[in-house]
Amino acid sequence: MRASSLANRLFLSATAWLVVILAITGVVLSSVYKNATERAFDRRLNLYLRTLIAEVATPDEPPDRQFQSLGEPLFELPLSGWYWQITRTDTEKPEVRSSRSLWDKKLPKLEEQGVELTAAGIRLGYVDGPEGQTLRMVERPVDLGADGKFLVSVAGDATEIFDETRSFDYYLGGTFTALGIVLLLTTVFQVRFGLAPLKRISEAIADIRSGRAERLEGEFPVEIAPLARETNALIEANREIVERARTHVGNLAHAIKTPLSVIVNEATTHAADPFAEKVMEQADIMRDQLAHHLERARIAARVSIVGTVTEVAPAIEALRRTMEKIHRDRGIVVEAKADPAAKFRGERQDLEEMVGNLVDNACKWAASRVFIEVLVDVPGKADTGPRLRIIVDDDGRGLSEAERAQVSRRGQRLDESKPGSGLGLSIVVDLAALYGGRLTLGSAPIGGLRAELVLPGI
Repeated sequence: MRASSLANRLFLSATAWLVVILAITGVVLSSVYKNATERAFDRRLNLYLRTLIAEVATPDEPPDRQFQSLGEPLFELPLSGWYWQITRTDTEKPEVRSSRSLWDKKLPKLEEQGVELTAAGIRLGYVDGPEGQTLRMVERPVDLGADGKFLVSVAGDATEIFDETRSFDYYLGGTFTALGIVLLLTTVFQVRFGLAPLKRISEAIADIRSGRAERLEGEFPVEIAPLARETNALIEANREIVERARTHVGNLAHAIKTPLSVIVNEATTHAADPFAEKVMEQADIMRDQLAHHLERARIAARVSIVGTVTEVAPAIEALRRTMEKIHRDRGIVVEAKADPAAKFRGERQDLEEMVGNLVDNACKWAASRVFIEVLVDVPGKADTGPRLRIIVDDDGRGLSEAERAQVSRRGQRLDESKPGSGLGLSIVVDLAALYGGRLTLGSAPIGGLRAELVLPGI
């Protein structure tokens, strides 16, 4: 997909929004899961905290029986990451009791770190533990009146929270990656499916241009149907304009030819008069020029019609037979070899006129043989269509480079003994140019002149 294509723009915009949405969703879900994990961890700490507060609130229990009902072996394992600590705060020297796991260390106070009491009367936060590990700690001040004031703290290894969150993030990332790939593939399918009618229109227009169809046919979505209707209307309007142009060209030809014929007839009645001879000479030139330019206008009108295609091989064979009959008295043999798949993007009459001029010229100058060959060249670039190469060789005397340039000019002739007006090759050059083609002259392998005509194919 090219950067300027509609499909690429839709795909890139959908991909950008997809990445943004998945990223935001992933961050939100990770945050929600982390908060849920913290709340579950905090409930566990609060359970131990309430148990300790209950033990502190029953001072009648023997000291060796206090704090033995927490039910967590990690509180007995030195530096395990799970600790509790009870600090009496109403004495000059605070009395501290702690779990065996705390060993000879002390837990920091959240109050000293500026953590405020919650509505439940506790403080929650993260602190650094004795071994440098991060702890999740809950503490609560307890006032027992005459029995004293205490600060009860319970801390657990926050690695559990981090590991749970990290594991969830890994699974979430993998899931979102797979989901993103599926959604991207779905986007590609939706873009291709949604733009398929545009591709159909493009292919249909290409068929019209190549002559395989005359108009856009079929059902199109409501968003594209107006485009199809307007395209068909434009094609019909183009055909009508061409038809009107043909009519005007024909009318002009008849309007000018009649007074020109009157001038020639009047000059003929005074054939001995030098002035009359000059008038007839110039009238003949005017007639040739008029025919040439009217023909060029007529061809230009036909070229503007889209969708006209001509099979080349049958046209070449018909020309071969015709030319061989015309020049039978001189014994000229006309041979032809045409690619059966060759097609000309234009009208048959124009092809016959161009090739006919070349073959007729070759027959006039050939000694005994004329050879016609039609080839199809497929270019390497995808944006250019096939090209026809029509080669006409004769075994005559050939032409030098200067002579080739001279005969290509309109009306220039090398030998007045040959019939014709001298406009044949120039007409071929003009018509080929109208179709986007060209005519080149060179030396033929059989000894004479080679005329190579390149035209658009299909």
